[in-house]
Amino acid sequence: MPNSKRKELTGRDAVGKTAIVGIKNSETNKVTAKVVKSTDKETLQGFVEDNTTKETTVYTDEAKAYKGMNRPHESVKHSVSQYVNGMAHTNGIESYWSLLKKGFHGTFHHFSPKHMDRYVHKFTTRYNLRGSDTIVMMGDTVGMMVGKRLTYKQLVLVVEPYLINIQQNIINNTPINFVDIYLSVFYLVP
Repeated sequence: MPNSKRKELTGRDAVGKTAIVGIKNSETNKVTAKVVKSTDKETLQGFVEDNTTKETTVYTDEAKAYKGMNRPHESVKHSVSQYVNGMAHTNGIESYWSLLKKGFHGTFHHFSPKHMDRYVHKFTTRYNLRGSDTIVMMGDTVGMMVGKRLTYKQLVLVVEPYLINIQQNIINNTPINFVDIYLSVFYLVP
């Protein structure tokens, strides 16, 4: 590693990385996650307060940022190899982190910090729908499109360059990659 890179990596843990905070509801098995700028007490406890009720018991690791939380709180001490303490454990959210890491290493190989929130949203949705049938997923997708409007003009602005490319491929007798066109159009829905 060059010294210029090594100088950037001074510090511990999240130096040079983008932090993501997440919670998993033990009753519904649904995950909520988002990208955060820091992992300080104010940020993490604010996330917990925004996504839980006052009666919710929160189970965490021993990080200092969780101390003094305005919720019933139990923790485990990973630093001494304690992974379960009665009902307290973080195994549920760890399964979500595993899915996110597999997507990072196996499919995408790189998450741009600029678009990290989109990747997190994609994998959160995938995790929360993992037990659903295809028909249910399609129904949910169509349901989210209600009230959204994609005009012909918006569609043509994006699709027209692809159509020109297809015409050129037909004239030049070269293969057409329909997957690229389908994905480009599919992701237009906001």
